Amino acid sequence: MALWKKKHKKRVKPNHSKGGDIASIVILLIMGTFTALPLILSFSNALKPTEELFVFPPRFFVRDPSLDNFHDVFVLMGQSWVTFSRYIFNTVFITVFGTAGHLVIASLCAYALAKHKFPGRNLVFGVIVTALMFSGHVTAIPNYLIMTKLGWLDNYLALIVPALAKPLGLFLMKQFMEQIPDTLLEAARIDGSREFAVFWKIAMPQVKPAWLTLIIFCFQDLWNMQGANYIYSEELKTLPYALSQISAGGIARAGATAAVTVIMMIVPIVIFIISQSNIIETMASSGIKE
Repeated sequence: MALWKKKHKKRVKPNHSKGGDIASIVILLIMGTFTALPLILSFSNALKPTEELFVFPPRFFVRDPSLDNFHDVFVLMGQSWVTFSRYIFNTVFITVFGTAGHLVIASLCAYALAKHKFPGRNLVFGVIVTALMFSGHVTAIPNYLIMTKLGWLDNYLALIVPALAKPLGLFLMKQFMEQIPDTLLEAARIDGSREFAVFWKIAMPQVKPAWLTLIIFCFQDLWNMQGANYIYSEELKTLPYALSQISAGGIARAGATAAVTVIMMIVPIVIFIISQSNIIETMASSGIKE
């Protein structure tokens, strides 16, 4: 009887007014619409024929959609002596290895800074926080001089290695690592787990929202990197650089430029959508407290 009452216990509904719920939905719809407008405009421009791109007053939505702009992009890319697939390979190779390497290095360093006490720990973290104040434009010349001394110019390493040491990822991972209870890690050590096993099997699953977010940021930065300052050989250049040459063609290539914008947006958007769903799910179902 008690079990039956427990199963059929009346659920307490949240005290929300219908008017408040409707207002919240309306506000979210308005904000979501404004957020999506630039994305919609980019896809609309990519599908517009040339005559629609220069019509005045400009039209937001395309009236006669066409894929001619995308066809022009592939035709122009086909005129290069380097194949289109080579540019894609270069970008994917740099993005994947740079993102994976940064994730591993940032996670290992953050775990050491957050969960191990050693001399100079605060000084190291202070240097990391200070490095956050400098943009990539400030460090461009020092990076170039370092790559020159190492002999890494015109090499994939010139783009991958600097990405491994970005301070934002290390700072983000450390802040999340500090929220992991020390008792949880200590219990794993008592059970006989080695330190790397504690890091990989206990700590990393608990900070899944952090490293998924880190993957998004790092992937977007590397995917859109042209790297023209470090890469000189045409067969080693990235897809963004090759597509930027199409955009440099002026008004005559306005349609192809619009298509290039969409092509560069598609992959980061897909990665963001996939990672965002995992982040929301993880943050809703995790969270351990002391």
